[in-house]
Order: sequence, then structure tokens, then C-alpha cells
Amino acid sequence: MPVLPSWLTEPLWDQFAALLPARPKYHPDHPLGCHRRRIGDRIVFDKLLQLLRFGCSYEAIADTTCSATTIRSRRDEWIRLGVFAEFKRTALESYDRIVGLVLDQIAVDGCITQAPGGGEVSGRSPVDRGKQGLKRSGMTDGYGIPLGHVLAGANRHDSPLLAPTLDRLDDLGPLPDDVTVHLDAGYDSDKTRALLHERGLHGRIAHKGAKAPIQASQRWHVERAHAWQNAFQRLARCFERRATVIDAFFDLADTVITVRSMIRRAWTTHRWDDRPHRRP
Repeated sequence: MPVLPSWLTEPLWDQFAALLPARPKYHPDHPLGCHRRRIGDRIVFDKLLQLLRFGCSYEAIADTTCSATTIRSRRDEWIRLGVFAEFKRTALESYDRIVGLVLDQIAVDGCITQAPGGGEVSGRSPVDRGKQGLKRSGMTDGYGIPLGHVLAGANRHDSPLLAPTLDRLDDLGPLPDDVTVHLDAGYDSDKTRALLHERGLHGRIAHKGAKAPIQASQRWHVERAHAWQNAFQRLARCFERRATVIDAFFDLADTVITVRSMIRRAWTTHRWDDRPHRRP
């Protein structure tokens, strides 16, 4: 069984391949011009999707078609070229053009996951007996499409991460005149309200001590986005140690989520050649 259905992997690969630089099969400086061929980018891309979905080690996913060293080196090469970040940006632009991002309603919340390998952005988890954990401060639109994230140790509080998370809005271009940011009781402070006021944003913040279901409003969209991301085992239990690699996997996962939602919502309003026969 494929890691993702073909109606999703094919458009993902088509756009990803368009961002890659053109490379010959053989290195042009080789004196004989007949050394081993370069492993195809599509093979490595499929391996990265498998790593993201199943969360296994590089050695476990490697086979005769591609070694673990090749996966790591090609991954780092694409990170240096900024391919993963551009991949996500293109997906968001396409979603906004076809479906439309709900940018007048923004939700921000933190999520703690396991990080057994430690690393640059890990810390003692307050919800897992002090084991190494990773916190991501995620931001979504009014439907739950991931707009950006900030990584930190699991022992960091949500409130100080709000400002760098909202900075990700600058990458989205012009925003609506009235933007409401939905936050839980962890952000209930005068400092948070002052921060939102300085940025010209309206805040709908749950009050400490009040029952959450009464004030839930539209915060559940970011909770759903965290659930979508945690379905990728590479993010739910992260063994990567470098922040740049973790960001790359998050960008890849967010792109999968965005394109999947775009196909599902556009299925009833648009027609294209390889459109799925049934609504995904």
C-alpha cells in the first residue's frame, strides 16, 4: 500500500520537481563520464514521504534503490536550496487562489510531542516525567490550514512564543482589516493583549478558571491541525536533532495537509484531468 494515495502524491511531486534545479544523470567533470548514475529525485522524495508518515529510521527505510546516506545528503541539499519552504509557500498560494484562506480568523496554540533524541529545540517535558520533548507553537487560518510554526523546548510556556508565531503572518502578504486571534487561557494576560493591540489584531482569549467548552469559539481549528500533524509519526515522536531538519519535515507535512484539503474542497467546484473519481 502506498504511503499516500496517488491523487495526492502525483500533484505533490509535480510541484516539488518544478522547484528542483536541473541536474545531469552523470557528473560533467568526471574524466570518463561513466560513473554511477545519480539516484533519481523522485525516489528520494518518496523515501522522505515514507519517513514522514511512518517515523522509522533512515536505515530502516533504505533499500537497494536508495541508501540512508543518499536520503540524508539529498535532504540537506534541498534544505540549503530552500526547496521545502518554497514548497509550502506555493501550496498556500495555490490554496488561497482556488479555495481561499480564512485570514480574518486566526488560531494559535502550542502542542507538546516527544523528542527522545534531544536536539537543538528540545527540553524537559512537564507532561512526560521530565523526558525530552518538543513544543511547537502553531498558527492556522479559520479552517485549520497551517500557516506557520515556531519550535521550542517542551518546557517553554506558550505565551512568549506568541510574538514569533504571529511574525509568520508577514509572509502571507496583505491581511484583512479586521483579524481576530483565538487563544486559550494560557495566553490570558495583559502582556498578550498589549501585544495584539500593537499589531492591530483583535484577541478572543479564554479566561482562566472558566469552563473551556463555553468559550471554545474557533480554537478547535488549530487543535485539529495539531491532530493532522501528529498523524505523521516523524513529528509526533521526533528523533531529529537539528532545527532546520525538523522545520523541513514540518513544511513537508503542512504542504501535504494543505494540498489534501485543497483537493477535497475543490472536488465539488472544479474539474481537472486527473481528478479523483470519488470525493477524497
